[in-house]
Parts: sequence; structure tokens; C-alpha cells
Amino acid sequence: MDKELKARLTPLALTAGVVAADQLSKWAITQTVRPWTIGASFFGDFFQIVRVYNPAIAFSIGSGLSSDLRRVLFGLMPLVGIAVVLVLYFRSKDMRPFHRWCLAGVVGGGIGNLIDRFFRPEGVLDFLDFKFYGILGFDRWPTFNLADASIVVAGALLLLSLLREARGAKGEKEGTRG
Repeated sequence: MDKELKARLTPLALTAGVVAADQLSKWAITQTVRPWTIGASFFGDFFQIVRVYNPAIAFSIGSGLSSDLRRVLFGLMPLVGIAVVLVLYFRSKDMRPFHRWCLAGVVGGGIGNLIDRFFRPEGVLDFLDFKFYGILGFDRWPTFNLADASIVVAGALLLLSLLREARGAKGEKEGTRG
């Protein structure tokens, strides 16, 4: 395998790892926690393992839509998004390795949640629940799963990296003018 292809394929191990960890953790929750209950609490009620389902998207946006419309919108839109990201991932010849790893984490999380959307009629299984003490109007942060965490963390790292690079490029450009 040539070096360039290997550099493109290696980060996809993270994609596979995120999908596997997400689905294994969800399987463990289905085996140990009854639906719509708290399975365990830690540090008082600061952190809880629960079993809830989200038929919509982040923060339950779209939960009022019909189930057929939700299936189309929340199944096909992420599928198209993942496809676009993968096309960019493979077509880009100058993408930095760190950016490939970040995109691989985002794609892994997206695939993990898509599996739920297509194979769990109740919706995406969420189980990580944290107390939020009324910040931003939330007594508890919306419940999430490992796929969600991967999307947020990898996406934030990618955004921070891109902003840092843009700031550095702007500084270099301003430095050459003076």
C-alpha cells in the first residue's frame, strides 16, 4: 500500500473504533437498564446512567414532526452529510493528518447514531446524563451517547485547529506587509 493511501486510511480506524464503542456501550445499556429509567447515579445525582431514546436530533429538535418525516429528514440528511465529508476526505490531497483524524471522529459518531436511526424504532439511544445546575436554563444537560460525544469533541478540535491556522496565516500575511 502506498504511503499516501495509508495516510488516508489510517484515521478511519478511529471511525471504526467510535462506531464499535458506541454500539457496544448501547448494547450494554439495553442489557442492564430498563427503558426510561436511571440505571446508576454517581456523585449524588451529578452523573447518571439512564436509558432514554431520542426520535429527533440534538436537543430533541424535531420531535414534534411525524415519525415518517423524522425518518426521512434525520436518516437521509446525516447520511448525505457523512457522504459529503467522506468525498472531501478522500479527494483532498492537502488535508492535514490532524484534520483527517478529526473528520474520522465526526464520521464515526455520525455512523453510530445512523445505525440507531435505521435499526432502533424508538430512536437514538442516549444514556449519559449530567446535572447542569440551571446553566442556560438546563437543570440537566440533554442526555447523550458516545457517538454524540465523538461528534462534538472531534468537531470542536477541528474547528479550533482551523481557526488557529487561519489566525496564523493572517499573522504571517500581516507580518510580510510591514
